[in-house]
Amino acid sequence: MKPLLLLNDNKKPWGVLMITALAVGMPVFMGAWLNQFSSAVLASMGGLVILYMQQTHITRRMMIMIVCSFGFSMSFSLGTLTSFNPYLSASTLVITIFLVTVTCRLYTIPPPGSFFFILVACVSRTLPFDVTLVAERTGILLLGCMGACLLALLYSITQIILKKHKPVRPNDGVVERRIEAVMLESAVISLFVGGGYFLALMMQLENPYWVPISTAAIMQGATFRAVWQRNVHRIVGTVIGMGLAWGIFSLLPSIWTLASLVMLLTFIVEVLITRNYGLAVIFITPLTVILADFAMAFADPEHLILMRLVDIMIGSCIGYLGGWVMHHPRLFYRLEQKVINR
Repeated sequence: MKPLLLLNDNKKPWGVLMITALAVGMPVFMGAWLNQFSSAVLASMGGLVILYMQQTHITRRMMIMIVCSFGFSMSFSLGTLTSFNPYLSASTLVITIFLVTVTCRLYTIPPPGSFFFILVACVSRTLPFDVTLVAERTGILLLGCMGACLLALLYSITQIILKKHKPVRPNDGVVERRIEAVMLESAVISLFVGGGYFLALMMQLENPYWVPISTAAIMQGATFRAVWQRNVHRIVGTVIGMGLAWGIFSLLPSIWTLASLVMLLTFIVEVLITRNYGLAVIFITPLTVILADFAMAFADPEHLILMRLVDIMIGSCIGYLGGWVMHHPRLFYRLEQKVINR
């Protein structure tokens, strides 16, 4: 519990915080203005691609943003195309997570790594299946990605003009030599996260996507100790955050208020996420409720909060078990040796 009360001295530049809040918040403001808030939420999810902006040369930075936008659209469209069948949906989710995780690990994509690709893939599977709307929904998501790319470009140009652009030399190409270890680790992550989603479907949970998202968040820990800390912090932070979400929706806020809260909560989360994960989760919780479940939250906030807590606790337990497997030295070493020997 001690790290839950400590703030790390790892701060993000104010410019990055501002454009992140704008990339996620501006689409919902547009949705409130056009009375299309539910569609604008998809664009806000696309805006999360801004989190993959790296401190590199402007050409490489924009190329990474464009490739990640493509990854978002592929993860999303595959989810919407296969959501009509639980077995097919869970299988394609496993494949998506495996491919995304392998790519992020081989090319050493820094945190958040594969997490938001997984989040987009999971949320897309909960939308009502309609093959005629796949292109429209994916296009709305890509509009959010395009907005984030534009903000990243403007931020980069401003840095150059103000002579504050100090690019970090990137690792070019594949740098991970133990390909077998990366493949095994990605397979474990994809099986546990996809398995969590399938379990949620079989249990007929109302919000099945929170189970795999929680599992993925827990398994992001670099060590087993980090996995355990994330598990505790996520459960504690979610309980407090759900109380905050209940307070927000009990006041019956307007769409404009929700749009303002999306931008404010995004800013607070980005301030805290590198300093204290547990505190960040407190504000991540109401933010995700607004983006994913605002309609249900208006109708019955108490029921939504209870179901969400159950989903996250199940996902956290699965993530803890997956983290134990992934960070178990002897078991992983034996599996790796068997793969190499073959």
